[in-house]
Amino acid sequence: MLRLTRSGPALSWSDADLRRQRAEFDRRHCIRLPSLLGAADVAFVRRQIDAAVFADKVHGAIGVELCMVENPALNLLYFLVNDERLFGIVRELTGCPPIGAFIGRVYRMVPGSGHYDSWHSDAVDHRVIGMSVNLSDDVYAGGVFQLRRRDADDILTEAPNTGAGDAIVFRIAADIVHRITAVDGSVPKTAFAGWFVSEPSFLELLASKRADSQSILTAE
Repeated sequence: MLRLTRSGPALSWSDADLRRQRAEFDRRHCIRLPSLLGAADVAFVRRQIDAAVFADKVHGAIGVELCMVENPALNLLYFLVNDERLFGIVRELTGCPPIGAFIGRVYRMVPGSGHYDSWHSDAVDHRVIGMSVNLSDDVYAGGVFQLRRRDADDILTEAPNTGAGDAIVFRIAADIVHRITAVDGSVPKTAFAGWFVSEPSFLELLASKRADSQSILTAE
């Protein structure tokens, strides 16, 4: 098992386990990581999400969702995933190039609210591997991750991801596209999702955020 902790990633897999996970990723272009986020951190993040502000986010012609405004939950998630040791494990699991940072957001898709996600490739902006961590309050219906070749209709992978703190890690390539199916029923889908990128580094990312904050304060 791979678990994110505040003192760094904890890995209990043997070398043989890692090889099996890598083979699964090579075959399906996606693997599931059960309980990547522990129960205590899931509970903390959910409490923050309950009090969070969400705003509509339109991704061009790709999709529409709600996106959480930055708060302590997002800061904790960034702290947990932007760890050099985790980057090394992800490279072992996927064979991806060197990783500089993880960039993501907490999003929500509410049934019956016009939220959707259509087929697209994330092969832009130095993205090398995608990841989504389930933060939903309850088990939602639909909202299944699907992946296929760009030039084919056959689904290569379907990966439901409804367990608290469970994650899926998936391949990003120009010839591969993915989507999230419509969320049904009454329970929203909430997730922390984004991309491991080759650049910038996390330190460069933090420096950029500090510069943006300083420019706002100066303008005021």
